[in-house]
Amino acid sequence: MKMIYFFILLFSTSFAQAQSSNNLIPWKANKKLTYNDFKASVDVNSSNAALTSTSIKLDMGYGSHGVNFKISCVFDKSRSWMRVKNEYILQHEQSHFDISELFARMLNKAMKEYKYNESTAGKDMNNIYQRIMTEHQQMQDEYDSESNFSRNKAGQEKWNKKITNALKEYKDYANY
Repeated sequence: MKMIYFFILLFSTSFAQAQSSNNLIPWKANKKLTYNDFKASVDVNSSNAALTSTSIKLDMGYGSHGVNFKISCVFDKSRSWMRVKNEYILQHEQSHFDISELFARMLNKAMKEYKYNESTAGKDMNNIYQRIMTEHQQMQDEYDSESNFSRNKAGQEKWNKKITNALKEYKDYANY
């Protein structure tokens, strides 16, 4: 069986750079981020109130019997920091993690819907990966822009609802 591995890394996060698995928090609907989850030193060159580092990882293999894959979505405590600690900023950062979960679900859906062709599988799955990750980054950027990094309260509230609704829309793809 041919083995292809894709590591989808967001916000310059790398699983290899994580100091230990204790630094990685898998996304769970019933587990919200806390102030104590932000363990990295504040970036003194940044004007941001906080930085959330998340990763979506896709491990995949394919061959004559089709595709096998596993997806994970995690928050990296060792690369995430908070300068301003309040519930409003914490919710904004949680929403970044939630957007990553949304795109992990979208990736799961796209992989499940893929019509397997062994001769083009590597290229096809790379195209799926590239498309989903491009859309993911666009949504993260749009979220920060329209919420003005949480400073636009109406924009933030609009995005909170949008993200919640999108997660519900893709709930059937949560078990990846």
